[in-house]
Amino acid sequence: MAAHISHCRSWGRVQRFGIAVYRKYSSGSRYPNISLSAPLPGIPKPVFASVDGHEQCETKITTLENGLKVASQNKFGQFCTVGILVNSGSRHETKYPSGIAHFLEKLAFSSTAQYGSKDEILLTLEKHGGICDCQTSRDTTMYAVSAEVKGLDTVVSLLSDAVLQPRLLDEEIEMTRMAVRFELEDLNMRPDPEPLLTEMIHAAAYRGNTVGLPRFCPVDNVEKIDKKLLHTYLRSYYCPERMVLAGVGIEHEQLVACARRYLLDVKPVWGASTPTNVDLSVAQYTGGIVRMDKDMSDVSLGPTPIPELTHIMIGLESCSFLEEDFIPFAVLNMMMGGGGSFSAGGPGKGMFTRLYLNVLNRHHWMYNATSYHHSYEDSGLLCIHASADPRQVREMVEIITREFIQMAGTAGEMELARAKTQLKSMLMMNLESRPVIFEDVGRQVLATGKRKLPHELCDLISNITASDIKRVTTKMLRSKPAVAALGDLTEMPSYEHIQAALSSKDGRLPRMYRLFR
Repeated sequence: MAAHISHCRSWGRVQRFGIAVYRKYSSGSRYPNISLSAPLPGIPKPVFASVDGHEQCETKITTLENGLKVASQNKFGQFCTVGILVNSGSRHETKYPSGIAHFLEKLAFSSTAQYGSKDEILLTLEKHGGICDCQTSRDTTMYAVSAEVKGLDTVVSLLSDAVLQPRLLDEEIEMTRMAVRFELEDLNMRPDPEPLLTEMIHAAAYRGNTVGLPRFCPVDNVEKIDKKLLHTYLRSYYCPERMVLAGVGIEHEQLVACARRYLLDVKPVWGASTPTNVDLSVAQYTGGIVRMDKDMSDVSLGPTPIPELTHIMIGLESCSFLEEDFIPFAVLNMMMGGGGSFSAGGPGKGMFTRLYLNVLNRHHWMYNATSYHHSYEDSGLLCIHASADPRQVREMVEIITREFIQMAGTAGEMELARAKTQLKSMLMMNLESRPVIFEDVGRQVLATGKRKLPHELCDLISNITASDIKRVTTKMLRSKPAVAALGDLTEMPSYEHIQAALSSKDGRLPRMYRLFR
């Protein structure tokens, strides 16, 4: 930064890094050259905040006597994010009506043994500038609170109460039923069909087992779920051995002390846990197709309506996040990239990914082509979502199957380097956010008992070669496809034809000859 020098009569003023320093010179004298790298005379030497080791980024983990893991990572700031992650989700509902995890998400932070209502909880958090949230996925339920560090004791006490001592009153369950029904209606009406397609592709890929079970409560089960059923489920899955108390922005010893105080000898409201009833099924990839014929012509009315589109998602089995091949699949997913046809931005926004270069740039009639990678502890799914006018569905499917086949070719040196750089960049940018670090710490410790640090993951990404991409793709193409189709499916090719295209050398669908069109 250039030194900004101004003078007033016999005073010289040096503006440097926002600090004004005044020095007196004799009248009419010239200013000496001032170096930005040399310390200013008369100014005390600055003392900078410093941290030890890898910027204190190592995650500390302690296992309590009852099996609960406490994981923390210190991070500078006056706010912290603390939460309890439970190894419980829709994949564990084999022995129960589907939708219990969805119900528990909506019931979270309602009245407890210590707090009379949700309002009381929110007011308590407000005193510490806090907010709370609960999210369930197919394999994890996460209760989280962000608040001031000085309110840690209150936060852990509140989390313990919300997870282990919920009242589950009749009126709360009835309100939850209404909330679930509303969400199900919204899911079918929203212009963005991605959540619905994700449900459908999982149902097709893992038919009737584990991660293929519905994440959202089916309409028929809304009335079946009651307090007794919820307690039976909680007794099996909400036990200390299946939980992690994770925190970011706090001292580890302080978090462990709070965990011992509020989570060590607490008896849950449903009684002693019985982990023997836990479903330990391993995900069985089946492949298949789920179709939903739906009129999408009025999905978005108004001055700029979205045209009627048919949405297709095609997926193949990848691998679990515990396997070494997870990193090559993550790079492959980044290499495919994609997005909507109206994505704004230039280089660095994913406009050089294969689905942009080979699909969206060449076929103006396609509205979307995006790659997704879903990974779990025992399986994974790499899929491409595409959307276009219903009359061009067959051509769209063929374009996507050709992209899958071309994945097995040798990746270019530049596109591989770009994909790896983009993946590392996205990883590091996401991990600047405290809630994201919290989720990363909690999920990794819950799944593996330890945490891979960002620099370790970056090293693994850097080591990926074109042969790694080719190897995992060749293996993936041997699996049966999973297909989800939504909208006007008149021109949709059969599942057998899609399977044949993915088994061919060029990804082309078998030719069809019609006498009449």
